[in-house]
Amino acid sequence: MKFVFATTNVEKVPTTIISRCQRFDLTRIPTPQIAAHLLFIARSENPPLQLSAAAAETIARGAEGGLRDAESMLDQLVAFCGETIEEADVLNIFGFTAQQTVAELCEFLIVGDTAAALGAIHAQAEAGKDLSRLMSDLIEHLRNLLVVQCNPLGVQDELSAEALVALTEQSTRITSDKLLDLIEQFADAEGRMKWAANKKMHFEIAAIRAIQTLNQATLTEVLDTLTALRGGGPLPERPAAPQPAPARPRPAPAAAVPKASVPASPAPAAPAVPAEPAPKLSLSATIAASLNEKKPAAPAPEPPAKVNEEPAPKATPAPAPTSAAASVSPAEIWPQFVARIRKDRPLISGWVESGQLAEITNSVAVFAFPPEASMAREACERPNNRTFIEKLLSELAGQSITLKCEIRQGLVIDKIAPTETKPVTPDDPMETFKNDPLIQKALAEFKAEIIPA
Repeated sequence: MKFVFATTNVEKVPTTIISRCQRFDLTRIPTPQIAAHLLFIARSENPPLQLSAAAAETIARGAEGGLRDAESMLDQLVAFCGETIEEADVLNIFGFTAQQTVAELCEFLIVGDTAAALGAIHAQAEAGKDLSRLMSDLIEHLRNLLVVQCNPLGVQDELSAEALVALTEQSTRITSDKLLDLIEQFADAEGRMKWAANKKMHFEIAAIRAIQTLNQATLTEVLDTLTALRGGGPLPERPAAPQPAPARPRPAPAAAVPKASVPASPAPAAPAVPAEPAPKLSLSATIAASLNEKKPAAPAPEPPAKVNEEPAPKATPAPAPTSAAASVSPAEIWPQFVARIRKDRPLISGWVESGQLAEITNSVAVFAFPPEASMAREACERPNNRTFIEKLLSELAGQSITLKCEIRQGLVIDKIAPTETKPVTPDDPMETFKNDPLIQKALAEFKAEIIPA
């Protein structure tokens, strides 16, 4: 005598029992194998059952890997339909949805046809189909698309050859990250539909939200486009959404002219050379063209002088004064120098005004500081501050200036009164961000808008 102990929670069985048993782990049977066994049973009956291959595959998919459930479903179909069983009989009796219907619904989502997707859901609801089962089948179909993208042989044991070919073709028109988003959204909607009274409404909302998700740009696309805009390189090509029907052919334009400069009346075409259609510019080429249009035009070349005309005598420029001969008064440029420092580099204005421009001799500007302002002297001699001060002094003096800082005993500093300035209103960071040219280009590329938090 043999005792068979079956359980789905083997982890709860004590070790003392498991150690005295032979353990057999039963797994789900692949769909094609169940369908083949159902066809074998139908041929073995007396008289034989007329079970179509599509009906057997639909029963196997509904059994979800259980052969006993599949055989029970076949017995029910024989009781209702007799000896001839077609796919439509399986769909009507058990409320299943045809695999083709699920694939068409997924196709409507991919192409963004909201009206067709809602129409398909409404048709299934009116036909009395279980919408929860339809949602589960749609999630399974999306999962198969994802598996096919990662491993084309991953669903070979679960689908027929014809279904695998159609699934592979459909998987090429949607990215894996979009599929992951759709699976997560429909899984959440499936949880809500389980306890909802109006399952159709939750299904329709999930379908509309899924189409909106597919039309949105991913974070990777946004970062790649911003990087391209920042570097000035070509923009990455975004995959265009497939259209539900081929677009009707449009006549080619007569000439390749910019969009903003199309004349009111068409210009006569040249009789000898036929006009070629204008190429469609990418966004990067359009931006480059607009930037080139904003650049100032180069000056036109001067016409060549006539042969018989005598050239006009050229004016001899006056020689620039040498640095040794130039005489610059420190008292004249000191107020201008302090005003510029206060405006351009206010952080070092206190250090500069702790000293005084004593003299400018042989292109050397001497900055004198009292003994108590030794730290200010060290700050002015730092490389970045020294470079800025020398550049500003050279601009005001009209000659190349080298800075020299020194300490002088008993030096009295002549303070310059601060100039009255209007209070500066800080710019709004959000407005500055919105007005950034790169942000404007990115918003135009993705047809987006900035929504304040």
